[in-house]
Amino acid sequence: MKTLLFLLTCWVMLGLVQCKEDADVGPERCSGLIQAKIEELQRKPKQNPAARIYEYQYEGRTVYTISADCCDQFNSVYDECLNPICAPSGGITGRGDGKCPDFAAKAANERLIWLDPR
Repeated sequence: MKTLLFLLTCWVMLGLVQCKEDADVGPERCSGLIQAKIEELQRKPKQNPAARIYEYQYEGRTVYTISADCCDQFNSVYDECLNPICAPSGGITGRGDGKCPDFAAKAANERLIWLDPR
């Protein structure tokens, strides 16, 4: 079981590295990363409130938010390869990292991808 977990972790990490380095990355190349992230969240203790992943359209591309597992943490926005883009909310001030203050106003087509059912 430990070997399987190690191999899965290596596979995910390899995908992240390849995704960042490849200049012509398309959504199909990184689509498995969302499922891997869901599986990672399911291996962890249940969050309160429950973990959730949303998909949006922002600045002409598909992005995702993954809920933070505790208080005063950034609520980050990620690209198709789960590379962090910005944090529009959360943190000590509740205003995120200041890199995308227009996210709430400009993000469109919100779609719940996953909600932890536990």
